[in-house]
Order: sequence, then structure tokens, then C-alpha cells
Amino acid sequence: MTAAPKTPALEPRPDLDAVIATLGAARDSWARTTNAERIAILQEIKDNLMQVAEGWATTAARHKLIPEGSALVGEEWTSGPYAVMSACNGLIQTLSQMEGKAYLDHLGKRRTATGQLAVRVLPHTIWDRLLLSGVKAEVWMREGVTQANLADHTAAAYDTPVARRQGKVALVLGAGNIAAISPLDAFQKLFSEHQVVVLKMNPVNDYLTEYLEAALKPLIDRDALRIVKGGADVGAYLCNHPDVAEIHITGAAATHDAIVWGPGAEGAANKAAGTPKLTKHITSELGAVCPTIVVPGAWSAADLRFQAEHLATQKLHNSGFNCVACQMLVLPRDWDGKDRLMSNLRDVLSGEAQRQPWYPGAKDRMAEFESRGKNVVRLDRGGVPPVALVPVDATTDDWYRRNEIFAPALSTHEIAETDPEAYLRAAVAYANDALYGTLGANIIIHPDTIRQIGASRFEEIIGDLHYGTIAINAWTGLGFLASACPWGAFPGHTLDDVQSGIGFAHNTFMFDSPERVVIEAPWQPFPRNLLSGRFSLLPRPPWFITNRKQDKVGKLLTGFQHRPSWLKLPRIFLNALLG
Repeated sequence: MTAAPKTPALEPRPDLDAVIATLGAARDSWARTTNAERIAILQEIKDNLMQVAEGWATTAARHKLIPEGSALVGEEWTSGPYAVMSACNGLIQTLSQMEGKAYLDHLGKRRTATGQLAVRVLPHTIWDRLLLSGVKAEVWMREGVTQANLADHTAAAYDTPVARRQGKVALVLGAGNIAAISPLDAFQKLFSEHQVVVLKMNPVNDYLTEYLEAALKPLIDRDALRIVKGGADVGAYLCNHPDVAEIHITGAAATHDAIVWGPGAEGAANKAAGTPKLTKHITSELGAVCPTIVVPGAWSAADLRFQAEHLATQKLHNSGFNCVACQMLVLPRDWDGKDRLMSNLRDVLSGEAQRQPWYPGAKDRMAEFESRGKNVVRLDRGGVPPVALVPVDATTDDWYRRNEIFAPALSTHEIAETDPEAYLRAAVAYANDALYGTLGANIIIHPDTIRQIGASRFEEIIGDLHYGTIAINAWTGLGFLASACPWGAFPGHTLDDVQSGIGFAHNTFMFDSPERVVIEAPWQPFPRNLLSGRFSLLPRPPWFITNRKQDKVGKLLTGFQHRPSWLKLPRIFLNALLG
């Protein structure tokens, strides 16, 4: 790689220089805080967070144009205060058993059909087993990680004695769509990497600043964190500040490339020459054309309806503005359940989530989505813009396979195989080879079909699917909410082909060498699952857009994460069942 081009001088910003200077002066003292001190800070953050949680959730709902009184406010509880509260608990648990990394002893471990070490991170506590009944999550480690050397590949930053640690100043460029992203990305730098953080808020949701400053005040008081607002000029200044050592961004690949290589023609020339403008260490989470693969099987009418609600949630949660929203629905062309599933899905997409597409640029992206397609279906939603469906085949513009839409629009692709195993292998190959990015992929498959394929063969097929999070009868968004799960792209991307990003966040057990997360959820909700003999207590999940009590459940779960108690469970279970 040749020498990097010189970065043009930016106009001085004394206000930002002062922020960086304050953080720089405290970087080593933060790195040398003890585990006990960090636990106390996290406990204080939890208390502060509980004080501002309702204001946070309702303010976010208002800015996202969720109608007043709508159960969809629950999305802002679960993807905001709840997720941050849960991460605090996970970090406290890890730090309290960091000596000898004793917490690893309590995690289930096994060898997968691919030969990898898999570590069970969910369920981990009795509360997990009750509140997320039937949900399982494993972290599959990279090649070379074994049960014997797992500790060597976990929390390596804590292997350096406290007195010898040296800190860095990190810049976190916050995301504008999901409230918990920015604080959780900051936690990764602060607690897993011993770095102080300047968190630059995205202008789309910088209304959260006062809530984050109140909740994260213990970190601000220690000069370990500063939160700033501003546009691209502020981001550019901080990226190029000589005292900022590392950067983490959640956003679009185009933004990442503009930071690393430069904008427009200049950036393209630098990329071609291998001369990045920015040579600092940068990690990223950048979205994808995320697929959901529907595997043919013997589904009942109730299954077809429930999974339609599931698919609609994968598309319309947060009004479609999620980096792991389903964008490509992969279907078995000749399956006798396909037409009924799609009919149910169209009904749900038309009748639920009556909210405006609030994220900037959505109108233009939707227009391009529709203009490039053939046989576009527009699902009327009354007073809000329709959801657009576009079938994609070999004759369709490749744009649909290469571009994240980030809007309430969905592509479909059909595969002709009728045998479930042959179909699944073809669908996995399609996802790997044809679709841009590797952030998250979902598989919807009847348990009887897994048995038909064979559990070991099914797991081998999963091993061929190269995505950072794979959800089986679940949505990969659950991997975001479960902070024990590493969150990021499948390993292997590079600066010149970044796709869904480099590195990972969340990951409260602090694994250093994860390859992917595999999440499984029950096929049927409680109590319908009792008829099939597959017992779990999970009713219609609270993250479903069809859940009529998700606002109440989200608030109750946040309070439970603040201070768990058996006495809080009855209200949670009652509202969950009524949802």
C-alpha cells in the first residue's frame, strides 16, 4: 500500500479540541479503573437510566411519528432503555467474575457439526429461562478456538495488569435509527477495550442527547465520555483529529468509504490506488440486503398466519429502518403453502404498523425501489405510504441484490427446488453469492423439517451460511437486543470491500474471536405449542408489530432489568399473554 494522501487542514474547532483534550487527559486513569469501580459505575447508570427511561421512550416515539397511545411505543422501550439496561447487567456479571475469567465456567459448550466450538450464552440465568422461554443463542467461535484455550480468546484486554494499562481516545459515530446503538457501541470501547469515548450523535436522533447524558453521567463525571452533536463537518473534524486513535461507525457503507477513502471521485481514485485518507483503526456495522429463507414443510393454517406476522415484523419493525430488516424474502416456488403465506403476509403488511416512514430520504429510496422493478405490488395502508413488494429473478435489475433499501419495501426471490434440504442448500448459496452484506440472515423452518433433514446435516448447512447472526425461527434483531451476543458482520471484510463492516460490538462476555451467533426461537407461541408437545412459555413475542401490549411489556421488562424480582413476573406474564 502506498503512502496515504495528505488530509487538507480543517477549520479549527476549539470546542471539539477541548473535548478531546479532556478525554485524553483521563484516558489512562479510565483504563486503570478496577472491576469494582466499573461495576459501581454500571449500577449507577442503571439507576439514572430508570429515571429517564419513560421520557426517552416516549420522546423517541414522538419523533418517529408513532401515533400517541399506540402499542408500537414498545419498540422504543425494548430497543432503547431495555437494551442498555440489559447490557449493564451483562457487563456487571462479567466484571464480577473476571478473576480467572470464571464466568466462562458457567457457559455451556459443545462441538458443532462443522467442528467449531459453540458457547451457549442464552439462556444463562433463571430469568432468561422464564422471560425468553425457549429462546437459545450460541456463539460459534473461529477456527482454532477450543474449550481448552477459550479463556485465551476472551477479554484479552483484561489480561494486562490494571496498573500497566494505557488508554486511547475513541470516536463513536452514532446511528440515527435505533436508540440503543450509540450507547452500546460506546460501552464496547469503554468496558471491553479500556478506551475513553467521544460519542458524536447522528443528527437524526440527537434529541436523545439529554437522556443519554443523564443516564451516562457517571462516565461523563470521570471524563471517560463526552457526547457531542453536529453534522458531517463535526464528524470529519473528529475523524481527522490527531488525538483520536480509533473510530467505530454504525451506518451505511458509503459513509464508511467516504471517511476512509474520501468522497466521490477522489474516494474512488484513492480506493483504486490503495491509498486511504484515513489510516486509523476503524470498526464498523454497515447493514446488508438481509435475507429470510422460508423452507417448505407441513405448516398448519395457524403456522402460516403466525409466520406471516413474524415476516411482517422483520420488515416493518421501526417502520423498516433497521439494518437487519428483511429485504429479500426467499421462497420455495412450488411449495403448496407459498401462496397462502404470501396472502397472509400481504394482509398483515396492509393492516399493521400504520405509521409514516420517518427516516430521511425514504421517499426517494422508495421511488427508486419501485422504478427499477417489474410487477411491483403496492399494499395500501390507508393514510400512510404503501409497502412495496418487488419479485426478483434473473431478469431483474441486479440493484435489488446489491443495495440496502432502508425503507418499508420488500423483494422476493423464488427457488424451484422442492426437496427441503436441496432447497435450503440452494437458498444458502443464493444468500452467500448474490446478496450484498453479511450482517444477518433468518431461516423459517418447521421442526419436523429439521428432523427430516437431520439435525447434524441441518447444522452443517447453517455452517455454510456466512452471516454474523443467523436466526432460526427468530429474527436477527433479537441478537441485537440480547447484549450477550456479539453483533457485527461475518468476519473477513476489508477496507476496500467492507460490505457489512469489520469487528463487532455488544458481546458482554467479551469473546475476542467469535465467528457468528446462531439464535433459535420456538416454532409456535404459547399456549398453542402445548398441542404439539413443544413446550415453552413464550407467547406472541413482544417485538412483533402485531403485539397489542408491547408498550406495557417493554416498560415492565425495563423495570425488571433494573431490579429483577419474582414479584414483577406476574404482570409481565399477564401482559405478554394478552399481547
